[in-house]
Amino acid sequence: MKSSIVAIAAVMTTAIGVAGLTDGGFLRQDNRKLGSLTGESQDTPAAAGLAGEGARGAPPQFTEVAQADRPSDEARSASKPQPVVDESALRYFAAKGDTARLQAEISRLRSLYPDWVPPADPLAVPRNTDVALETMWRLYSEGRYAEVRKAIAERQAKEAAWQPPSDLLERLNVAEARARLVNASELKQYETVISAAASTPSLLTCSEVDVLWHVANAFAQTKRPERARDAYLYVLKNCENPPERLATVQKAAAVLPYATLQDLLSYERTTPEGVPEFESIRDDLARRFVAEGDGDKTLAVDPKYVQRVEKLAETGGTASDALLLGWYQLRRDNMSAAEQWFQRAHDREDSASAAQGLALTLIARKAPAEAEGVLYRWRDSSPDALATYFAATANLLAIDPPLALDAAVLARIAAETTKAREPATAQQFGWYARALNQPATAAQWFATALRWKPDDEPSAYGLALSRDQLGDKDGVVEIQRLWSGRSERIARLGEVKELVDDVNRVQQPIAEAQRTRPQATTGTAVVTEPAEQPVAQRPRVTGSAQKAVRTGAGCRTTINPAGMAPQAALARGWCLMDLNRPLEAAEAFEVALQAQASQIREDAAYGQSLAYLRAGLTNKAAVAATKSTQSRGRVDELQTAILADRAIAAFNAKRYREAILFLDQLGQISTRRQDLMVLRGYAYMNLKYHAEARRIFEALAATGNRDAMQGLAAVESSQEIWPNKN
Repeated sequence: MKSSIVAIAAVMTTAIGVAGLTDGGFLRQDNRKLGSLTGESQDTPAAAGLAGEGARGAPPQFTEVAQADRPSDEARSASKPQPVVDESALRYFAAKGDTARLQAEISRLRSLYPDWVPPADPLAVPRNTDVALETMWRLYSEGRYAEVRKAIAERQAKEAAWQPPSDLLERLNVAEARARLVNASELKQYETVISAAASTPSLLTCSEVDVLWHVANAFAQTKRPERARDAYLYVLKNCENPPERLATVQKAAAVLPYATLQDLLSYERTTPEGVPEFESIRDDLARRFVAEGDGDKTLAVDPKYVQRVEKLAETGGTASDALLLGWYQLRRDNMSAAEQWFQRAHDREDSASAAQGLALTLIARKAPAEAEGVLYRWRDSSPDALATYFAATANLLAIDPPLALDAAVLARIAAETTKAREPATAQQFGWYARALNQPATAAQWFATALRWKPDDEPSAYGLALSRDQLGDKDGVVEIQRLWSGRSERIARLGEVKELVDDVNRVQQPIAEAQRTRPQATTGTAVVTEPAEQPVAQRPRVTGSAQKAVRTGAGCRTTINPAGMAPQAALARGWCLMDLNRPLEAAEAFEVALQAQASQIREDAAYGQSLAYLRAGLTNKAAVAATKSTQSRGRVDELQTAILADRAIAAFNAKRYREAILFLDQLGQISTRRQDLMVLRGYAYMNLKYHAEARRIFEALAATGNRDAMQGLAAVESSQEIWPNKN
């Protein structure tokens, strides 16, 4: 047993160097039960000799302690002559009544002198006649290490041959190292802490748990959590003191991540009463783990901890546990559960955190009016709270159709928007005013938003629309000049209106027909099968025109139609359409438009419009349709095709509001095509109008439309909020 003690001490001294602290494992030796002076486990001899540093003494029972370690009289008589051992420290600690240090000193001397037997009564040890040395021990015991060094130096200066006891020097070195380490830790000089521990491995034992805590914290603060884990784990594996083990877990929980701490908790023991030793702090640990999950949505916290906090929230009287659960569920997009916990926290205590969390869930549930009311009181409590408040106001103003808001609510939103210079809400004020047909007010808000955020293209577009509605053509032109090359829709502003006006100019009195058309009833959406689109009927071409086409190389050759007769050019145009050469056909129809006969001009305009539509030139198709009067059937056909192309093009360009506008125009002149209704549904979905999109997809899906079924699935998966119930 004695030889193994010495061997372990040697291993500890050599293995726990600087390299071991920084690169290798922390402590791998199990140093328990190396002595039994009090029936408790002791550490390595080197550490045991220092175990008493900083420990508080107990009432002296020196005779019993010594007798426990004394061999029998027979063994004493048969033993070798006793070595010369400096027992002055024994008597000093015994006289002070410091049992802990006395026991540590006995262990140290036994490790140094295996044949030495402790005295039965340390107080019987002859008093140190060296008064100066006795004074040094007294200064040491009082922690006045600098004065000890000074006393040693002064005595050596007077007595050149005198050398201080190695025991005193060793103890002094360790004590000073501990003081440096603790001081460096308090000053947050963590590398110094690690270096001091590496140079004094005898400090890294169960007798110095506080030093182990400082070292572990130094590793954690220098981004080495695995090394910190090793330090804390050493305590849980080797040390027996229950309060120190409990404190170790508490300290580790403050600096180690969730997953690492679970490893430490696996070393929990059960008390003799059958209770887990960390049960008293289990609630706090569960709260800490859930809070860690609040900050990291990818962290999978064990459900047992979440359930424990839920139980605390249900039975406790404070709002903090409910808040923890609310943020935890919010981070994981569990909005239903999050709203319940935030509501409970808000009911118990109307705090900024509860109001903000509840507002976020209400915004997600498309209840921005409630969110604005909940958060208004706390809007200035933090930058995040203010951002959430403006998210609520922007969503509130963006509801389509617009809500009739109380004047006081509008006034306070406007005041906060102006105070914070919030461009997003200012922009939504502009759209809100436009929806209420207040273009002048809308223009003011859009202009204000642009002053706060000059690169806000939606505000510029809204301003252009409002100025156009007010008849301010110069203002529109100025915006188009400023945004030239940066916004296609601003550059194309007015095309929708011009398209409708141009086509209406050439159609028969459709307005009258529309007035007599039955109005759609409200209620459940009625979905009709798409009407068969009329096939473009080629106008009859007379024999002379047919002959003119045949006498040439036919329309398969490329010729300039400028020299052809109008009727021959018309025939060539239709021939080129049959060969799917729409741009050449458009040139031929342009020649035919020079005819004097109104029928030829009508056919040519109709053909040219179809040619441009086939080529994807919708703008030119709209212009071509205006070059001659058309029958009502043709006008409907052309206008339907042009508006459908415009809607599709706007959707593909992600101008979803514009696409819906074209579809609205289209719905006034033709029956609803299912493919375009699906397009409308997707436009609503991209504008976050999930309820409207769902209604369209559900109605179409009921008829078996596969695209609508896919759209319904898409709108469900794209929503990060509760499904609308309307």
